[in-house]
Amino acid sequence: MIRAFDAAYFMISVDSLEDNTAFAKKENADFPLLADPTRATARKYGVLADMSRFKLGEVAARHTFYIGPDGKIVDVDRKVSPGTSGEDIVAHLKALNVPAAKK
Repeated sequence: MIRAFDAAYFMISVDSLEDNTAFAKKENADFPLLADPTRATARKYGVLADMSRFKLGEVAARHTFYIGPDGKIVDVDRKVSPGTSGEDIVAHLKALNVPAAKK
């Protein structure tokens, strides 16, 4: 469980705030979902993919960014699998030696 670590976590989507709110409710998300409908943040992080050929425009690829306490990116997982992402994040936090959350 991600909460076992001294780490903040959230999701950013290029969907609208309304769409993210509906998704959070549907999935019972217990973490913040941030909206980036202008795609400015996604563009800065280099995660946009041009899907115009499928009439989708620019969409954000699923990546997990691990950011250290100093605000610097320490690692990026570019092969996110939605079905196992929680377990994958926990394994990655362990590998990065992220300390346990304080109780």
